[in-house]
Amino acid sequence: MPRTRFQAFDLLSSLVAVVDLRGQVIYANAALEDALGASRRAIESSNLCKDFVEPQALQAALDGVAANAFASLRYDALLQPHGSRLAAEPIPVHVIITQTEDRLEVIVEMLPQEAQEKLDREERNATQALANKELIRNLAHEIKNPLGGIRGAAQLLQLELSDTEKAKSLTEYTQVIIHEADRLQTLVDRLLEPHRKPREIGDVNIHEVCERVRSLIVAEFPKGLKVVRDYDTSIPDFRGDKEQLIQTVLNIAHNAAQVLPERMAEGDARIVFKTRIARQVTLGKRRHRLALELHIQDNGPGIPPEIKDRIFYPLVSGREGGSGLGLTLAQTFVQQHEGLIEVESQPGRTEFKITIPLP
Repeated sequence: MPRTRFQAFDLLSSLVAVVDLRGQVIYANAALEDALGASRRAIESSNLCKDFVEPQALQAALDGVAANAFASLRYDALLQPHGSRLAAEPIPVHVIITQTEDRLEVIVEMLPQEAQEKLDREERNATQALANKELIRNLAHEIKNPLGGIRGAAQLLQLELSDTEKAKSLTEYTQVIIHEADRLQTLVDRLLEPHRKPREIGDVNIHEVCERVRSLIVAEFPKGLKVVRDYDTSIPDFRGDKEQLIQTVLNIAHNAAQVLPERMAEGDARIVFKTRIARQVTLGKRRHRLALELHIQDNGPGIPPEIKDRIFYPLVSGREGGSGLGLTLAQTFVQQHEGLIEVESQPGRTEFKITIPLP
């Protein structure tokens, strides 16, 4: 009976046990089996308190639930694997105690610290991306209005000038104003692009996206750069905006190519497109049975350490003359597909990983 009631917990990546008020395990999910290195049967015939390096912490929490001191509690602990894994290092976990409707049962959820940190990082990135989006939209609209006036005034002034030597020099000044106004207008249009154009949803094949980008990169950088394919052709199509995803992959790959001139000169510059299927992936607190992983790797100098934590912020660029908008737009487009974009970088190897849920 408990197996049927709690079987949905097997879909979670976090470690979950349902225990009574003494700590006796009523149900253990598959993730807890894997972490402890023990069968479900063995776990369900034991007391969960004994699986912690400091068992008294869990027992104190259960005593608090029994006394109605609280309905939920969080704390950090060390989980000790079973049997042949006893020699393994204890697993740092964030423990969440939650009382069920049946007051004699308690759900103990254990999030490995690495997973908890990843979840916290995703939440921070999502919050920052939302703030960035609002900032960009407001800033772009504030810039856009006076720009039109500046350009219009410069054009009218240019028409009023007569054909004299002094007028010619003044005309040059008006042309500078018009040129710079146009440059700012282009920047504003790029800032507003993801919020202005309606999404076009259709069936997307990720390898068609990669091949389109590959052809563009090879055409622009024909010498010294090899674009390698490492595809899992079993990945199914999914619903999405193909043009957005092409722009996303192109922004990342183009950035990579632009930092590889030294490698290109030596003839060993590489960009790798690798696709894989990931299973049981959590994105934004939602569990997905299948997800697409697209890895974009290069063998360049790496992201400068001083901007690594801010690489997706608008107007942050590690390249001279860069606008700092390419990765911001990439992050926005991936989030609109309910996905996640991450980066790992060190000298000689930078990898962006795009994860998007599959149907």
